[in-house]
Amino acid sequence: MAASDNGFLLLDAGLNLIASNAPALQILCFPSGPDRIKQPKVFLADRVRTSLLDHRNQDSPNFVSEFRSGKRRYICKSFQLDGNGQHPVQPAFAVLLERNAVSSNSALAEIADQYDLTQREKETVEFLLQGLTSKEIATRMKISPNTVKAFLRLVMVKMKVSTRSGIAGKIAGSSRANG
Repeated sequence: MAASDNGFLLLDAGLNLIASNAPALQILCFPSGPDRIKQPKVFLADRVRTSLLDHRNQDSPNFVSEFRSGKRRYICKSFQLDGNGQHPVQPAFAVLLERNAVSSNSALAEIADQYDLTQREKETVEFLLQGLTSKEIATRMKISPNTVKAFLRLVMVKMKVSTRSGIAGKIAGSSRANG
């Protein structure tokens, strides 16, 4: 995944938003579009408190390790920052939301060998497991969405499944059997 797809939030000690990037807003406002959010700073601060905080520990702010946005899963990494005390509003936490693939690379490599997938088919499946749409996959691979769909149809035939989720299911099943 490209670093530009990661969501990034910078929070003060009171968990108020200091700064964020566009992907953070897109991830946290899904299924609504970012353009529909009238006050992004207020919205994001609220979403941090309701969705990213682990409410089991009331003593100090702890963040969840995983966050779901629609069907996509994100690893939530938080970093406590030490300020130098010179600014009235000091950053206290940096939060990174990284897309989490459904399965490990080893399971994908094994499946690719088992079903004799070409390198481009394997690459297409890798992006599929990250939850990308055909259009998003096409952009990443610098090919047309129709070519992506053709690759996926070839993979489905080789794996004897009839849906995109069937591909993911076979790989997830292989990952569980070997893990």
